[in-house]
Amino acid sequence: MSGRYSQLELEQQFCFALYAACRAVTRTYRPLLADVDLTYPQYLTLLALWEPPAQPRTVGAIGQRLRMETGTLTPILKRLEVAGYISRDRDPDDERRVLVTVTDAGLALRDQVASVPAQLAACVGLDAAVAVRIRDELKELVVALERSETTGPPAGTREDQTSEEGNAA
Repeated sequence: MSGRYSQLELEQQFCFALYAACRAVTRTYRPLLADVDLTYPQYLTLLALWEPPAQPRTVGAIGQRLRMETGTLTPILKRLEVAGYISRDRDPDDERRVLVTVTDAGLALRDQVASVPAQLAACVGLDAAVAVRIRDELKELVVALERSETTGPPAGTREDQTSEEGNAA
């Protein structure tokens, strides 16, 4: 595709590069987590739960930390509970809330996966400074995207123009 619609070429899409990178990262983690029988989302969930302070967290707080919807997070938590890595209990102060606590087995698992970040770095082969720069830029991107969710598209965008013109996009 060239000329008039070159902006629609797949390889030109920022979103496609992010999508492909996310899928590649997930695939790269698969063999690194296979020995402990964890999926990448389960690993991320445990990383969030291992963060200090070591205290029970609500499902909502975990979802917020992981930027994950409750409907996506709940099956992950159920599998981690079945594996014995976490416990889920109703909050005695508010029965509507579920509190998640890392079990001793879940804490012991931390030792087993402590080398995973270094293993991933070795697989990727990026210089540490480059990896840190990319991570920090991705964090900035997340903040910008989350900000745009609350403020809407900037003036002068296609969506703004079509609504002013009364045309459907």
